[in-house]
Amino acid sequence: MNIEKFQESMYKLIVETSTNLPKDVRRAIQKAKERENAGTRSAMSLATITQNITMADENVSPICQDTGLPTFKIKTPVGVNQLQIKEAIKNAIAQATKDGKLRPNSVDSLTGDNSGDNLGLGLPVMKFEQWEKDYIDIRLILKGGGCENKNIQYSLPCELEGLGRAGRDLDGIRKCILHSVYQAQGQGCSAGFIGVGIGGDRSSGYDLAKEQLFRSNDDVNPNEDLRKLEEYIMENANKLGIGTMGFGGETTLLGCKIGVMHRIPASFFVSVAYNCWAFRRLGVKVNPETGEIQEWLYQEGEKINFASEAEQEIAAAVEPSGDEIILEAPLTEEKIRSLKVGDVVKINGMIYTGRDAIHKYLTDHDSPVDLNGQIIYHCGPVMLKDEEGNWHVKAAGPTTSIREEPYQGEIMKKFGIRAVIGKGGMGPKTLAALQEHGGVYLNAIGGAAQYYADCIKSVEGVDLMQFGIPEAMWHLKVEGFKAVVTMDSHGNSLHKDIEKSSLEKLEQFKEKVF
Repeated sequence: MNIEKFQESMYKLIVETSTNLPKDVRRAIQKAKERENAGTRSAMSLATITQNITMADENVSPICQDTGLPTFKIKTPVGVNQLQIKEAIKNAIAQATKDGKLRPNSVDSLTGDNSGDNLGLGLPVMKFEQWEKDYIDIRLILKGGGCENKNIQYSLPCELEGLGRAGRDLDGIRKCILHSVYQAQGQGCSAGFIGVGIGGDRSSGYDLAKEQLFRSNDDVNPNEDLRKLEEYIMENANKLGIGTMGFGGETTLLGCKIGVMHRIPASFFVSVAYNCWAFRRLGVKVNPETGEIQEWLYQEGEKINFASEAEQEIAAAVEPSGDEIILEAPLTEEKIRSLKVGDVVKINGMIYTGRDAIHKYLTDHDSPVDLNGQIIYHCGPVMLKDEEGNWHVKAAGPTTSIREEPYQGEIMKKFGIRAVIGKGGMGPKTLAALQEHGGVYLNAIGGAAQYYADCIKSVEGVDLMQFGIPEAMWHLKVEGFKAVVTMDSHGNSLHKDIEKSSLEKLEQFKEKVF
């Protein structure tokens, strides 16, 4: 094999997967847009999502800032050197990271050090299989941490909230899948896709579930029972009313694929792999002699290029509650207490990023900047430094906020922070702190990394770079940064309300169907 040409092919696959959403995923999002009620927060979210997809196409930049854990599924003819393939893929991953197409996302589990190139022990994941065909089939999925954290595994029989007992049969499996969608709420950047693995053991069950995500969203399951179950889930999971970003709405699930394998008598696992709307999954057929790409996979049918109508749709969603509210830090308590759940805000001025490492650090240390009245953004951006040494933001969508629940309330009160931007909402500790202190939670659109990067006009500074690029505190000057108030200073939480209403809707599926 021409290994140099093969490495070039892998680089192309990585860049395309990161920046160009596959056609089947685009079709699913288009259907969701057509189904959603105009003028709602969910419609605004879907419009932002489609605008973000277009911007990623035009800029050849990451759709979502979260590289996740790159996972390759590789089938090779007998005699192909898999060691060479591994080395070429690693080199291509490192180059794509250096070029700002992937965020450096590989962290030592013991020291917390970021390798800076997405390489490390066990990373990237490469799963090999030999077959009798004469070409190499390589597929890649970039599955972010927010949706990865909503994966779930059930051991049957079990008791499920809202659904009662799930037994060791097809109907018990049905209940588990519905519950998996309910428990994700908006935290996995809904509307999402799920892969389900029935059987196996703890590890092979999850492998089977993730393998389903490599199927085309348009395919038809050859197993008749599973085909019917997939159709049932797609019809009824969207009746839970969780909606895009967990704002409520008509579309919660964009795709469901189910696989099955044998198990041992003592164990019956149902494993669910959740994937966000930013379903970055592509594949190629490669000539094993030349290393060149012969064919791109997941590209059947016409490619949907989302129109510029997104801006009008975003504006329309603001009208029911009046004009957008302008926020510019430092914010006063009076300004914050005037906000209520459902308000759409537009932020101009400074915001400061802070993720897991920053929140832990601020618990025990002083802040490197004065955060009194300021806004913290739960974000790990993709950054590139130019030849003059200036930083530029390549992608900057929100990360899942619930991970900061143990710290958030204390940090807001300790430093006088008035607003937090993130996705998926936060829990009771933070809600209580918002009410006591006079703070607000602003939900940005998960995965919309290009849309928000465009709102960032300059990088004014950075602190705590010892934690790595994603975890550092970036000082960002923004303009027109839109978000929705989903937790206010009066004890109201849209996330809590949607969770309660979706549980009530889940209960209607308690009776046996299969």
